[in-house]
Order: sequence, then C-alpha cells, then structure tokens
Amino acid sequence: MTSKYEMIIYWSEQDQSYIVEVPELPGCMADGNSYQEAVRNAEQVINEWIETAKELGRSIPEPKGRLLYA
Repeated sequence: MTSKYEMIIYWSEQDQSYIVEVPELPGCMADGNSYQEAVRNAEQVINEWIETAKELGRSIPEPKGRLLYA
C-alpha cells in the first residue's frame, strides 16, 4: 500500500543511512541502507502508526499531499 503522506528523505552521515520523516504523523520515522529500503520501511511504519492510532481511538490526520511553501 502506498500512502499519500508527505515523506522527507535525507542521508544521515551520522547514522550512515537514509532517514525518512513523516511530518503529518507525529513521531513517525524510518530508516534504511538504501533510498528504496528507507521508503519501504516508512510505508510499513505509516501503516503501523495508523493501526496503533485506531486501536487507541486517536484521530488520524488526512494526508495533505504536497505542502506549499511561500
């Protein structure tokens, strides 16, 4: 399943891996040794984040898609 949440992907020299942050889902992050692995891991973590939020009765933000910057 491909999510529609924005992902910020960058290389971390300190961690020697790609890091993915999902700003619309607080605390939702993943990493991977390759760009593709990091994105796959992020998709899995997004799904787990949503499942956990549902189980806890918390609201799940609607994906906004691309954020606009001024």
